[in-house]
Amino acid sequence: MKITTKGRYGLRAMVDMAVFGEEGPVSTHSMGERQGISDGYLEQLIGKLKRANLVESVRGAAGGYRLARPAAEISVGDILRALEGSLCPVECPGLGEEGPSCGNEASCVAKGVWKKIGESIEAAVDGISLEELKKQSKEQLGIPE
Repeated sequence: MKITTKGRYGLRAMVDMAVFGEEGPVSTHSMGERQGISDGYLEQLIGKLKRANLVESVRGAAGGYRLARPAAEISVGDILRALEGSLCPVECPGLGEEGPSCGNEASCVAKGVWKKIGESIEAAVDGISLEELKKQSKEQLGIPE
């Protein structure tokens, strides 16, 4: 599985909001400056994160964006699924509940491999909270807790 720019930049934006949004909403401009991401691209990513109820907007002169719930309640998996969609390593009709069949489900042993890989990916990304990344980032930046 390969994470696209959407996933990489979106995760960076979420960590930025977690770190710098403790005292108020974070603007896309300030995020963009710190992360080296254009305001326009950040707006696109944040739109997806808003639809997934991970981020909320705050209007007004001091407006911007903030996490929709505590960082400890948001996993890397939540963020990546919001931006990337399925984290399954392959599109295998034998893994789905419904949909078209490839005709080889009964004799295909590879689908078990894809399922195990997918479950491992899900467990790994769901096991990392945004809170953990926030703490690591603050430590690296020298920001006290």
